[in-house]
This record gives sequence, structure tokens and C-alpha cells, in this order.
Amino acid sequence: MHDNQLLITTMITDSWNQQLKRTSDLFNLLTDEQLMLEIAPGRNRGIYLLGHLTAVHDRMLPLLNVAEQLYPALDEPFLTQPDNAATALPAIKELRFYWKTVNTALAIHFETMKPADWLLKHNSVSAEVFEQEPHRNRLNVLLSRTNHLSSHYGQLLYLKK
Repeated sequence: MHDNQLLITTMITDSWNQQLKRTSDLFNLLTDEQLMLEIAPGRNRGIYLLGHLTAVHDRMLPLLNVAEQLYPALDEPFLTQPDNAATALPAIKELRFYWKTVNTALAIHFETMKPADWLLKHNSVSAEVFEQEPHRNRLNVLLSRTNHLSSHYGQLLYLKK
């Protein structure tokens, strides 16, 4: 059973790492000016998606019970509110730094996690519910966030020249 757990967790973490690298490479390729553009008329801007993805990944730290959130101030402008609702956003340079810092913190924790650690409950589910629904585990969070990242990566591609 352990070999199957290792295989499955490796496949899923590899998928996460692949999507994260593709998205990070794209953020590095896009200029600050491109990140200020809307993906499509009336849609989110690149800066909003950079902040949104950073905030979502930052919230993974406590959700997976590996660390405290590093930048909780990102929640309001990038998770609670839609794009263009916040009166002030961090500078793109800051957001790029936060993106790298948050994802580096996640990577450090992911490297030390054993397959069994991934199958533990995440912090948004009670022990009672988890007993009835063991699929509500940390690995399922990573799957969900990988899909989320992939979806926004597809949107961000529209910003490329």
C-alpha cells in the first residue's frame, strides 16, 4: 500500500510543480505593463490574478497545517473583492516577491511531507466529518489548487504578446 501512496502523491505533487513552474515562467515573461492589462474586456487584470493566486497559495500553508499564512493582507483585495474593487493594491514588484516567497515556503514543506502526511485531514474539515469523508485530505487540496492554478494559467496566456 505504501508504494501506491508514494506513486500517487508523487504524481500529484509533480503535476503541481509542473503547473507552478509554467505559471511562474509566464509571470517572469510578462512585463509589469502586460500585468496591468485585462485578460479580456471586462475581465480580471494580470496583476489581480498574480495577487489572487499568491493569496490562494498563501492560505494553503495553514490549510495544510504546515505554517501560518505569510501575507494575510492579500486576502481582502484578491480573495474577498473582485478586480478593480480595491482602492490600493501592492506594487507588482512586491507581488512578484510574495509569489516567490509563498511558493518557496510551500515547496520546502512539500519536500518533507511523506505520503501518509498528504492523506491527513486539512484544517477546514472537522475530525468528525473527516472520519466520514476521508477524501477531504491534504492531497485533495493540492489537486484542487493545481486545477485552479492551471485554469488561471490559461487565462494569463492571453496577456502574452
